[in-house]
Amino acid sequence: MLRALLLTTLLASPALADEIWVTNEADDTVSVIDVETLEVTHTYPTGERPRGVTFSRDFKRLYICASDSDAVQVMDPDTGEILHDLPSGEDPEQFVIAPDDRLLYIANENDAVTTVVDTQSRKVVAQIDVGIEPEGMGISPDGKVQVTTSETTNMAHWIDTATHEITANTLVDARPRHAEFSPDGGELWVSSEIGGTVTIFDTATQMEKGKIAFEIPGIRPEKLQPVGMHFSPDHTKVFVALGPANHLAVVDAASFDVEEYILVGRRVWHMALSPDETLLFTTNGVSGDVTAIDIATLAPIATIKVGRFPWGAAARPTAN
Repeated sequence: MLRALLLTTLLASPALADEIWVTNEADDTVSVIDVETLEVTHTYPTGERPRGVTFSRDFKRLYICASDSDAVQVMDPDTGEILHDLPSGEDPEQFVIAPDDRLLYIANENDAVTTVVDTQSRKVVAQIDVGIEPEGMGISPDGKVQVTTSETTNMAHWIDTATHEITANTLVDARPRHAEFSPDGGELWVSSEIGGTVTIFDTATQMEKGKIAFEIPGIRPEKLQPVGMHFSPDHTKVFVALGPANHLAVVDAASFDVEEYILVGRRVWHMALSPDETLLFTTNGVSGDVTAIDIATLAPIATIKVGRFPWGAAARPTAN
């Protein structure tokens, strides 16, 4: 009887769908998108001007860069409650979490430093001087190298996570906005917004391997501004958001050739892959929405209205 009752209860319980969490920079909120229905299910208040967003490795905590509140906020994603703030330095914009799920590396745009925070002790472990206006943040899959890009200095700064010291500085084109390691850790991809390029480096040597430029008929070159990037599930392609060009570029990860362009919303900024790796979601700042793209066909399948100026995105798998 008890077994039958439990089974009936489980069958009657609604399935929980995977989620995409999006920061709305102008609304001071975060929107939660149901991956199955492609609808917003919740909107939670945050600190001022939320931008970077990422989950802890166990998905039990959501970290939010509340830039104008000068804090990294820690939210319980099950309730939307802000649990506490972490010390972040002034104007935190973007960050990455180490594979050990403990250290956060935070770009402090106004202070020209990378702040390292222990999420358990809630204390600053280190502050590393980098170039002017740091933003792009990447960390190698093995957690040994963290890279911060500086928008005004036009550099990628390679940081040894064991010593918190810079081991190399490499020049890129104007206004680097994002850094992404390849899944095997062998390459670092850096997007340069004003330069209009993506530069690929060999991680072992920090030497340049290639550079990608973009061209779309009918769109002026100055509007082709690469920002966020994401590798495809099979690691054969890299999706590059092209800002006010309102397109994603699909790049062959081996040859660095641009294969095609996908039209999305206005001022595409960042993106997140659904937990089941079938959909890609882009944040479109000016149009205030998110585009869902089918990975198999590379076709947009939905536009989802969120808040004003969506900026960052992060995915959370949920139990069914």
